[in-house]
Amino acid sequence: MADAKDDGVVAEAQIAQPLGRWPILSYGVGHMLNDITSACWFTYLLLFLQQIGLAPRDAAIVMLSGQVADGLMTILAGEMIDRFGRFKLWHIGGSVLVGVSFSSVFGGCLLCTILGTDSYLVRTVGYSIFAAVFNIGWAATQVSHMSMVNCMTLNPTSRLALASCRNASTMVANLGLYAIALAVFAVIKAKECSDIVLQYRWIAYLSIFIGCCFLVVFHIGTKEPTLKSESNCKKKARISWGYWFRKTLYYQVALLYMLARLITNVSQSLIAFYVTRDLRMNEYSKAIIPAIIFCCSFVVSIVLQEIKWNSRRLKSLLTVGATLWVISGVAVFVLPSQMHNLMYPLAMVIGAANALVMVTTVGLESALVGEDLNGCAFVYGSLSFLDKISCGIALFVLESYEDTMSCGETRGLNTVSRYGTGLIPSCLAVLSLVVTSTLRLQDAAPRAAALEAPLLV
Repeated sequence: MADAKDDGVVAEAQIAQPLGRWPILSYGVGHMLNDITSACWFTYLLLFLQQIGLAPRDAAIVMLSGQVADGLMTILAGEMIDRFGRFKLWHIGGSVLVGVSFSSVFGGCLLCTILGTDSYLVRTVGYSIFAAVFNIGWAATQVSHMSMVNCMTLNPTSRLALASCRNASTMVANLGLYAIALAVFAVIKAKECSDIVLQYRWIAYLSIFIGCCFLVVFHIGTKEPTLKSESNCKKKARISWGYWFRKTLYYQVALLYMLARLITNVSQSLIAFYVTRDLRMNEYSKAIIPAIIFCCSFVVSIVLQEIKWNSRRLKSLLTVGATLWVISGVAVFVLPSQMHNLMYPLAMVIGAANALVMVTTVGLESALVGEDLNGCAFVYGSLSFLDKISCGIALFVLESYEDTMSCGETRGLNTVSRYGTGLIPSCLAVLSLVVTSTLRLQDAAPRAAALEAPLLV
């Protein structure tokens, strides 16, 4: 009996050992296809649809249809993964849907081609259908990838390193997208509607190709997680939804994650409008400014990978990130077009704030799950559901006022893009600060070590 107990202690210590550099890096690039297509989706979809003739409200309907499908799929994927596992199978299936549907949205109206008509209604319906398919695949890939973190290791520092590496890869994907966009915009000049479609078609095809290259690296370098199914890892029955709903921390983390995603996604979706219409910057600014934001996010994310995390640092850095967003959001809202060059340093601050907010909120998700591995997919799925639905509704409401708030030759402070890029994220950051102050986190056992090897060395 004593030997069995000792074996259990040894086994538990082994699975809590820190991960090495390669497992973390190969896992981190597994979301690159999702990330590079998502960057294009949130930065250029509304702009693309309006440039080819859809009204702002109908463009928002296309976005909303995708977000609703995404939100519902996160719940389904979370439940199915908790029941049957097979993380990598869900990941590859979702990736296939992402690649096919994304090229159909930005490659032109496929439904219009099939039906032989280019009517306004058919275009709206066609783009909405493929937006929904894209987001279904995106959700399956996202939930499976995020759920793997807690089933790859019990070491909290390694879990944060996985989340931070994933976030850093997101920044690389975004930078890659904006580099592609900048090159395409420079080579293909948009003189008419067909040129605009051609621009985004090339952006879509190149994005999918690059994302698939990293997808291969992920599937080669990352093994199917077995932690939750091993007999020496406290195997339990699948955790019911009610278990999480009875936890106060679940609601706190859910609200913080939703606010973080609203801050980043809403501002990202409207920044192209803001820099070109409100600040009257040149055409290249809609690629350069987002690129600066994500470049700074990437640098901060890399630095965060080297930190040995505890609850105090998690709360402190989340507070710092939210505070930076409060300051930069207000500055963006009041920035006059004559001083548009100040947008460059503001973009750097926004980038750092985004990294701090996203890495810490994903870390809070991991802290919420802890060692309750048989319910981890539901947690990630349900929180993503709140994120997708809230983002879709927020963008739909904002775009519904686009005609009345953006008309006229002179654009003052009362524009949708100014509110969505500056003031609204700033207010959401204030709410994040309030919720963060109520968090009560417990640190993991002291046996949890730092990374096996720093990623920067």
